[in-house]
Amino acid sequence: MEGLELSEPVNYQEDRHDETAASLNFPIFQSSAYVMPKGEKYRYTRESNPTVENLAIKISALEGTEKTTCFSSGMGAVFTTLFTILKPGSTLVIHRDMFSRTYRLSTDLLGAWGVKTRVADPGTDNLLEAIESGADLVLVEAITNPILRVNDIGKIATRIHSQGGLLAVDSTIATPYNLNPASLGADVVLHSVSKYISGNNDAIGGACSGQTKLIDRIDSMRRTTGPSMDPFTAFLVNQGIKTLDLRMKRINSNAERIAEAINHFKGIQEVYYPGLPSHPDHRIAREMLKGYSGIVTFKSRNSIDLVSLFKKLRTIIPANTLGGVGTIISHPATMSHRNLSAQEREKLGITDTMFRLSVGIEDPDLILKDLEVFNGH
Repeated sequence: MEGLELSEPVNYQEDRHDETAASLNFPIFQSSAYVMPKGEKYRYTRESNPTVENLAIKISALEGTEKTTCFSSGMGAVFTTLFTILKPGSTLVIHRDMFSRTYRLSTDLLGAWGVKTRVADPGTDNLLEAIESGADLVLVEAITNPILRVNDIGKIATRIHSQGGLLAVDSTIATPYNLNPASLGADVVLHSVSKYISGNNDAIGGACSGQTKLIDRIDSMRRTTGPSMDPFTAFLVNQGIKTLDLRMKRINSNAERIAEAINHFKGIQEVYYPGLPSHPDHRIAREMLKGYSGIVTFKSRNSIDLVSLFKKLRTIIPANTLGGVGTIISHPATMSHRNLSAQEREKLGITDTMFRLSVGIEDPDLILKDLEVFNGH
């Protein structure tokens, strides 16, 4: 055995980390605690872990922010941010067209806690109007889920800062490759790193980035409430993040081609995609985004049996997620937005004929061949 004399005593119960080992990948520190006093910086993994810290540093570099803290899920990041900044009597402004769990958290749980939540209809102008009477925090998605409105982060930041409030932006769909909200005035940038940042559908996690003073407060709340990222998840996300720019270049290109193609399908009634000139926020998207990202939402002209549809697909995978290297189709009414009432979905135009396509890195011709099922082929 190289490096170990057989006469040397071995304690099989003890691990000794060689800090000089020049590993190509940052190691997984799968330890619940650290030997004191040398391990005082990390102390206990729920509070801090070297592998998770390494990922946080990389996300800060991507977003151009001073500091990042990581979470066990995207919703853990949203929850902790809201409960750090808001208190009973505070006012929160959101928009109706956001991920349903975030919407429910903002309207139901925070409402029961005494926070006043003001809900704006889709579109930047409606958000600006809702902010006019003042707010402590505005929470927006840069590109909304699933109808893909693009919010003008710069205008919203200017308005809420003039009122003395803060702006938090969920930039999961936009990705750090296409947008850096902090450069436009956002105080907090949120991500579900389970999606594009990781990119392989193998990890669940969240992140929150911003200036050190505010992120330290959010990080302290994370340590208290416990939605902390585990080191193995951080390792997986760190592996995925290495190819983010390569993946997003391909995904941006594929999605744009597919949106343009299916916009002419006879079997498709409407296509929602910021890169199309017909999109209501195309001008904002063109000016604010480096690329239009990988989500294409559309409505079929006719109702379709989901079980039959999903069985016909060969390349596209039906699943309740987005942001991976493989193309995924979901049905918002029964998947991502099933927690909204029928009336709430109707207000957003989320019908039984709406589908959300998360475009991957495959040959776009293979994706379009599958989508011919919506064209009667």
